[in-house]
Amino acid sequence: MTALRLHKALHPIWKNDPGWKGRFTTVNNNDIGTMFILGATGMFLAGGILAMLIRAQLASPRSVFMGPEVYNQIFTMHGTIMMFLFAIPFFEALTVFLLPGMLGTRDLAFPRLSSYGFWCYMIGATIMILALVAGVAPDGGWFMYPPLSSSAFSPGINTDIWLLGISFIEISAIGAAVEVVVTVLRYRAVGMTLDRLPIFAWYMLVVAVMILTAFPPMILGSLILELERAFDMPFFQAEHGGDSLLWQHLFWLFGHPEVYIIFLPAAGVISMILPVMARTTLLGYGWVVAAAISLAVLSFGLWVHHMFTTGIPHMGLAFFSAVSTLVAVPTGVQIFAWIGTLWKGRPELHLPMLWILGFFVTFVMGGLTGVMVAMVPFDWQAHDTYFVVAHLHYVLIGGYVFPMIAAVYYWLPVLTGRKRFFRMGEVAFWLVMAGFHGTFLLLHWAGLLGMRRRIDSIEAGSGWEGINLLASISGFVLAIGFALVILDVAVNAFVAVRGRRNPWNAGTLEWATPIPGPAYNVASIPVVASRYPLHDNPGLPVQIARGEGFLGNPVRNRRETLAVSVARAEPEFIAVFPQNSIIPFAMAVVTSVMFMAPVWKWYGLMLASALGVTALAMCWAWQGGSRRDEGLLDAGRGVSLPPHTEVPCPPGWWGSLFLLLADGVLFGSLLFGYAFLWTVAPNWPPPAILEPGGLGPVLAAGGVVLACAGIRLADRAIRKAGVPWIRLGASLAGLAALGAAAWTVFGGTTHDAHAYDATLWVIAGYVVFHAGVAGLMVLFLMARIRAGYVSARRFGDARVVRLWIDYAALTAILGLGAAWLPGWLA
Repeated sequence: MTALRLHKALHPIWKNDPGWKGRFTTVNNNDIGTMFILGATGMFLAGGILAMLIRAQLASPRSVFMGPEVYNQIFTMHGTIMMFLFAIPFFEALTVFLLPGMLGTRDLAFPRLSSYGFWCYMIGATIMILALVAGVAPDGGWFMYPPLSSSAFSPGINTDIWLLGISFIEISAIGAAVEVVVTVLRYRAVGMTLDRLPIFAWYMLVVAVMILTAFPPMILGSLILELERAFDMPFFQAEHGGDSLLWQHLFWLFGHPEVYIIFLPAAGVISMILPVMARTTLLGYGWVVAAAISLAVLSFGLWVHHMFTTGIPHMGLAFFSAVSTLVAVPTGVQIFAWIGTLWKGRPELHLPMLWILGFFVTFVMGGLTGVMVAMVPFDWQAHDTYFVVAHLHYVLIGGYVFPMIAAVYYWLPVLTGRKRFFRMGEVAFWLVMAGFHGTFLLLHWAGLLGMRRRIDSIEAGSGWEGINLLASISGFVLAIGFALVILDVAVNAFVAVRGRRNPWNAGTLEWATPIPGPAYNVASIPVVASRYPLHDNPGLPVQIARGEGFLGNPVRNRRETLAVSVARAEPEFIAVFPQNSIIPFAMAVVTSVMFMAPVWKWYGLMLASALGVTALAMCWAWQGGSRRDEGLLDAGRGVSLPPHTEVPCPPGWWGSLFLLLADGVLFGSLLFGYAFLWTVAPNWPPPAILEPGGLGPVLAAGGVVLACAGIRLADRAIRKAGVPWIRLGASLAGLAALGAAAWTVFGGTTHDAHAYDATLWVIAGYVVFHAGVAGLMVLFLMARIRAGYVSARRFGDARVVRLWIDYAALTAILGLGAAWLPGWLA
């Protein structure tokens, strides 16, 4: 088949709905990635404007530019926007756009989840910006420490908007992480084994797993702080057995890994661009992958170094200080690999390379100050000063923003199909470098002179006046430089002439398609034999376009791609993607109502919207699957494969597995908080301990046996073409018994008497919620069976439900056991 004929056959299958409707119904990664990039860039502009307001306020002593109340909102929103609404969403957006083409597949694993995550992000970000405009933005700092953020000291809705708004926005991050993990593991070009993955895909796989394990502690902390504010559940009130340090532990269990969640994508970008700019291959591929994994693991052991001044025992201080310095080793491995790549190649100083050189200078300086604050005696002196502020900006702007700008310029032809013509980028680079170092080198100095962070004015005679004036002037130069970058990219995207397909002569697959890429990304799934397939086979783009790979003949007239084995990348099944849908957008809107209604105590509306989310989720799931057995299908190249509906572990099973990983970390964080309060918090043991009695444990034991055995027997019956109704009914009864067992905890405690009681309520509520979700899934499975979506060949739905029931049973055992254990011991 010719390339043109194949394009004409694929385009109607994958095209978007026409007009503005298409923006709300598209599930295509190219469209969502583009909108995501534009949205995150808008947030960067908003955060930058707030930064300039801060510098204007601190440019002169006793400034009356804005009062303390407004300043608190401005600096809180600056940190919130840059950390939550720009840094993470921007690399997620870039990943959504680039990853399918880079892997040689047609879309991400769950296209509707990409759309849902994007709209959750955009709606949540809009709510935060509107809160700022309305004067009710959060004002307790982007870290939101209790007791300052408790209802006693922050009585308005400002803090509630932050707690619920950020929790809502993090749905986007969790969804994107699930997408990335499943896509990298299962949706790749044939022959793209794990040791042939583009290095950026390795980095994003590591980062996605980090998101799934780092974000849940902060989400838990936000939710229980909101419960304290709304229902007086005293998790952080020392007089009632709570402890404000619990928030710091939960927050920094997220906050420090987040630094590496932000840095590692930038490192992945550098590892992709640098070899191309040096006309060589990446030196030490295996070592770089190992370093990225090591950084991810080590980052979870560093959270306490943000808490050196909170009274941590000396042994703990020594341990976390040592681990904090240890991260220099894998970071150094990556930097030496990059230097070695430059050494063995022939570097060319294109604009992306210029930004990477800026990264090297800036990030190494930031890393050195990071080692300084890892030393406990120095940290005691520099903690909460502008030295820490300057260090943070060195590693986040130098270590993240500079590589991301390099990425935008490098992949601009893929994004726009045009080559750069106007040359404002070089001027912008030097303005940014001068403005950045002029601002934050000076702020290091101010911090060493004792200038505290988060202050809204400086006093005359403090010795900081000249430093802050020069820093503010440099800050405006920095802002002009960033504005020129955005202007340069926009002008070149819309005005510059069309460019050729692979202007950098790169070797990875994102350059194998026409630019900008079509909706289906690749006309056929290629077969690769190395990490740089375009270098090995320069004719590969033409072969892909002619349909000489897998699925090169769209005879079934539906959106299909290939799933491969995890390690060896051998063809396993054909995945069928959904069509365009309004459901993700509608579900994001209803979810936003569910999260934001409690801000104004509209709990009835919250419950109604929760029912709406449930109904939409069922409509979402109902649209998948097939009512007939298809058997083996022609996948091209003489290979026949089953569709995803006829394999034991379909994509939904993989997505559920990694979603439950995040859920399990949240549950583990809850048990950690329970243990922390029991062993460390004041006013423990509690006045009264829950007596487990006999009914609750009996219900729990019987529920676990019935639920787990019932779904297994039902699964077996389905695969033998039997009747599973009684077995599914038994599983449903078991889940009801688990919920009833957890409900006995509510009857034995009062939610607002003591932090012990409040924690037991949350644990019991968690068990009830998951038993209810699993019960709904059983009922949904029954409906699917009756409608003909399940058969002896199509039993994947039952495997997904089994996974959720097992999780509900496991967490019930652990949660209720933790609740009842003190009573048994007493």
